[in-house]
Amino acid sequence: MGPAPAPRLGPGVRFTHDAARAADLLLLPEKVLVLNTTAAAVLALCDGSRGLDEITAALKDRYEHVNRQDVIDLLARLEQHRAVAHG
Repeated sequence: MGPAPAPRLGPGVRFTHDAARAADLLLLPEKVLVLNTTAAAVLALCDGSRGLDEITAALKDRYEHVNRQDVIDLLARLEQHRAVAHG
């Protein structure tokens, strides 16, 4: 299964910033993922209203080197954890 056309956070998943750790976190029902800056930027755009092309375009507006396949790969990995679902 590939990334959702309009990805959003999965059921029971929260995206938050932990000021004490100075880290962005993805809180899943049974685990916590500490996100790097790029993953956090992608997830901030995953609200169920944007498709993959819109997410990639928004990232290209912010960052110099954005590879669409990298975005696809990240979303696919997150989907395996049930962190991302269809919009």
